[in-house]
Amino acid sequence: MYITTTIPYVNARPHLGHALELVQADVLARHHRRRGEPVRFQTGTDDNSLKNVLAAEAEGVPVRELVDRNAAAFEALRGPLDLSFDAFIRTSSHPGHRAGVERIWEATRHDLYQRHYEGLYCVGCEQFYPEGPCPDGHEAPLQLVSEQNWFFRLSRYQDILLDLVRGGRLRIEPAARRNEVLAFIEAGLDDISVSRSAARARGWGIPVPGDPGQVVYVWWDALANYVTALEGGDYDRWWVAEPRKVHLMGKGVIRFHAVYWPAMLLSAGKPLPTGIFVHDYLTADGRKISKSSGGAADPVALVDAYGVDAVRWWLLREVPRVGDADFTEGRLAARADEDLANGLGNLVNRVVTMVHRFLDGRVPVEAREEVPFDVDDAVHEALEAFDFRRAASAVQALVEQANRYVERTRPWARSRAGQEVALATLVHACRTLAVQLEPFLPTAAARVAAAVTFAGDGRLPRPEPLFRRLAVPTAGPRDAPRAGVDGGRSPA
Repeated sequence: MYITTTIPYVNARPHLGHALELVQADVLARHHRRRGEPVRFQTGTDDNSLKNVLAAEAEGVPVRELVDRNAAAFEALRGPLDLSFDAFIRTSSHPGHRAGVERIWEATRHDLYQRHYEGLYCVGCEQFYPEGPCPDGHEAPLQLVSEQNWFFRLSRYQDILLDLVRGGRLRIEPAARRNEVLAFIEAGLDDISVSRSAARARGWGIPVPGDPGQVVYVWWDALANYVTALEGGDYDRWWVAEPRKVHLMGKGVIRFHAVYWPAMLLSAGKPLPTGIFVHDYLTADGRKISKSSGGAADPVALVDAYGVDAVRWWLLREVPRVGDADFTEGRLAARADEDLANGLGNLVNRVVTMVHRFLDGRVPVEAREEVPFDVDDAVHEALEAFDFRRAASAVQALVEQANRYVERTRPWARSRAGQEVALATLVHACRTLAVQLEPFLPTAAARVAAAVTFAGDGRLPRPEPLFRRLAVPTAGPRDAPRAGVDGGRSPA
């Protein structure tokens, strides 16, 4: 499976919305690797944007300095967010990207022509609109742009794009986004401008082959990264031969990925992606989180304050498949306390405590009951539907099932033989949880697995708290976290 995220502009440092898409892609990659499937997970940054140029001018630094600094911040999310991407492409410095963009341009030249164009341009979106204001919420007024550009005959591909989407060869999830794409195509496709004047781009970007006065439109340039990053035999392996090629993205860029990109590939005679998976936005106080949202939207700061498990779990357990999700630190802390410290952490420590109290730390695992502690199918079905909240909820349901088993069997009230059966069953449940949790919370899953793995003396390790209780602030959902107590200590 070839899994890609969008590549964001680097006019500023990353925010929590970028973390959402990266974590979602990471879960898919880890899940399919766990199932024994070959996976390539790719992300990166879009360096060739006018937004980056303007941000550098505003800061008074060279464009290259700003781009390198901010791109490094995106790549560095790997550590704090526990990401497992296989490749990271930067469009301004990847050795094969410019040549790859030029090859696609030449392959589509039969669908390219020049004409004068005048329209309202949003620098924030890097696209033209028929009227203002920007529908994506950028507050800067639209700019009236008049220039000679290269155009792509998008209109030529209207019928085939309709067939691809209607027939499911290009799968778009969720259905609401599929319907949105169909409505856009059915309304009629106009040809699109695919270059900008080099003067307006301040000379930053990839020159149009044979026309140095123009640079390739940043979206044309950026979309190409999904194939230009595949070097050597990787292109044949992951783009030609791979049966599942999935793009993850926010709802604001679906048109580019589900309409413009397939049309480019059709024109160039290249294979198409197979899946377009679309998430909605994260908001704070009802406003879309953006690069200017401040510290509350900084994923690294949130991990420093609350831990990677709490941040990843909120993104996966709280964000719906359809609809925006409003973020507060209080909600993040409350979800982590309820599910991780008081739920999973308490279950594992309770089980380990009872094994030590009643069985001297040893438990004959072969004595367990055949209780169906298995949510693999439920998790897989949810992830196949691009529903991370349902998948995370299936794992949480396993915690609740194990806790009900504790209350039903009451190991503390059984004979030793009965305790061995009940606790062996619960140790098996905790081990199953570690396996199922790994794609979602890899670090926490490793701690859970270690807690229920026998040491050299045949005993389980002594119980240790698995999650820090975050002690939800009471003065307001955005207050800094208070000094919490360790969660998951509750004995039987």
